[in-house]
Amino acid sequence: MSYVLDACAMIAYLQGEPGAPVVDGMLKEAERQCFAHSINLCEVYYDTLRASDEATADQAIADLYVAGVIERNEMDPALWREVGKIKSRGRISIADAFCAALAQRVGGEVVTSDRREFEPLEKAGVCSVSFIR
Repeated sequence: MSYVLDACAMIAYLQGEPGAPVVDGMLKEAERQCFAHSINLCEVYYDTLRASDEATADQAIADLYVAGVIERNEMDPALWREVGKIKSRGRISIADAFCAALAQRVGGEVVTSDRREFEPLEKAGVCSVSFIR
């Protein structure tokens, strides 16, 4: 099984927030790959850019790649339709819906700190979720 990181998990990792050691351990698991959809990487980028500058935002993304995050950027009809189905279920951001749909696609587990958005999806059997805090 692989991991699919949402922006909350990646930001926690980059900023050394609570849960960062959990993400770090997942990134170091040799038998599992860690994916992130481009939409979620964009969230990390703009969040970092708002707080700092372009060079820092570029470095944050580079640090994620070096740590082992593999970008997935598919936007095919099957994926975006699944994103739409997930989004229609209730209160979830479009970016987190992409994360959940990617987890379904790769047979992976969402990695997040966002219980409000992902606990209902996990309870409904939409995707498996690992909460970092």
